[in-house]
Amino acid sequence: MVKKISILGSTGSIGKNSVKLIYSQLEKFEVQALTSNQNVELLVKQALQLQAKLAVIADETLYNKLKLALEGTNIKVAAGISGLLEAACMENDLVISAIVGIAGLKPTMAAIEKGSNIALANKECLVCAGDIMTSYARAKQVQIIPVDSEHSAIFQLLGQDNINIEKIILTASGGPFRLYTQEQMLSITQEDALNHPTWQMGKKNTIDSATLINKGLELIEAHYLFNIEENKLDVIIHPESIIHSMIEFIDGAMFAQLSTPDMCIPISYALNWPSRGESQAQKIDFNTINKLTFERVNYNKFPGLKIAQEVLKAKGSLPVIMNVSNEVAVEAFINGQINFIDIVPLINESLCKLSSLTSPATIEDILEIEEITRNAVQAMIINRDNNVKAA
Repeated sequence: MVKKISILGSTGSIGKNSVKLIYSQLEKFEVQALTSNQNVELLVKQALQLQAKLAVIADETLYNKLKLALEGTNIKVAAGISGLLEAACMENDLVISAIVGIAGLKPTMAAIEKGSNIALANKECLVCAGDIMTSYARAKQVQIIPVDSEHSAIFQLLGQDNINIEKIILTASGGPFRLYTQEQMLSITQEDALNHPTWQMGKKNTIDSATLINKGLELIEAHYLFNIEENKLDVIIHPESIIHSMIEFIDGAMFAQLSTPDMCIPISYALNWPSRGESQAQKIDFNTINKLTFERVNYNKFPGLKIAQEVLKAKGSLPVIMNVSNEVAVEAFINGQINFIDIVPLINESLCKLSSLTSPATIEDILEIEEITRNAVQAMIINRDNNVKAA
């Protein structure tokens, strides 16, 4: 049976790998829609390659450019949030949610409303709207299939037994600064932060991995995805990135999922679920692996992970505030407005200043908290810049 698929965010890292895998097995898939934020050229190439029915550019100023590029084809063109929602609401068997950040929340919820299964690469959706999204998915009988390597590992290992779990352990590579001294952390450049030792990802996720905020977001995501208490979730550093997650059961048995660090593996699993398909990824050769090592997290060097653990315990509006403040801070670092070591303090400052915001009950509440947080953190960045200039 041919599976109908749309990719929200097809020109990002996850999206490009998804396109590659679908193209290699076109007889199994029918592509309904592809969306991109601003990359018209790649979106056009992908839409033609996969014979998509709809191509959407989120940046409305690029609509005419996209329309002109696809003129004379049978591919419909749309733009903006209305276009993203149209893509999400087509007759899809599976929607790959790969838009970076909270911008992916509304389209993902629209896809759930339509009844499409979700291949979730956008962890921010669950961080910000965990209870709302998971309860809605259950009501609509929608399966959320995680694409993050750690959560895909848990999903594959867990089956239906989340009752007899003692602990779920997410692994973290430690990022590019695992062996840095505190002094070295003071002079990190953008080039340094984007030089991940094992994974190839987009800029935002790569920097999140460098601060270990990524792992904090993943803890929150795991809590909602698998309905696991926060005290049963843990993180360990595993530099080789071969083991992606482990589950310890109450009888002492421990299961682990192993594979090479290649996002094509969890993407392929999500595309083919409940079956499996070729991923094009390199297989593990145990003859070439000399050792698998593990280390405790250094919370003094990576305080963002501890902050995320506290946010998970407190819940309320804090996950939204943490996620949005991180998005703004990372963007500011990429744009050269702040230093790497400013990212986590900005998150902490925003949590302290905005902690009185009411716990969100609806998607509209979440988006209101997003706007308040975004404005507050941007003001903090301007104040920091002014203070530096004054000094």
